[in-house]
Amino acid sequence: MCEGYGVKSVRDAESVSEHLRSSRPDLVLLDLYLDRPDGWEVLRDIKRQDPYLPIIIFTAYDSYMDDPRLSQADGYVIKSIDLDELKQKIADVLMRKSAPQGKVEAKSHLPQFSAAHGFGKAYPECR
Repeated sequence: MCEGYGVKSVRDAESVSEHLRSSRPDLVLLDLYLDRPDGWEVLRDIKRQDPYLPIIIFTAYDSYMDDPRLSQADGYVIKSIDLDELKQKIADVLMRKSAPQGKVEAKSHLPQFSAAHGFGKAYPECR
């Protein structure tokens, strides 16, 4: 548990699809720097599997901010020691997901998100 969210971390790209089928998270944090396949391929595969699953790109690089492939993602946050921006983006995306047509509904379950990340992560692991 981290900041009131249930968190499951997936360390390799190959296990992402299997994990998503078995856990059905509310949101995915995706690092673009993954071993084969790369993060862009994982993003595309997740959206094929569930086009409505929100994905926030969480990366150490700002060089992707103008990449047209980001249109498939619901947010982009550059890794930092200060996690306030990430926390706010997660809250915003989950609120939009649970509020069809602008109506906010209370959820009866703990929101779950999955984090697929590569090497050199610059954020604390939540347990």
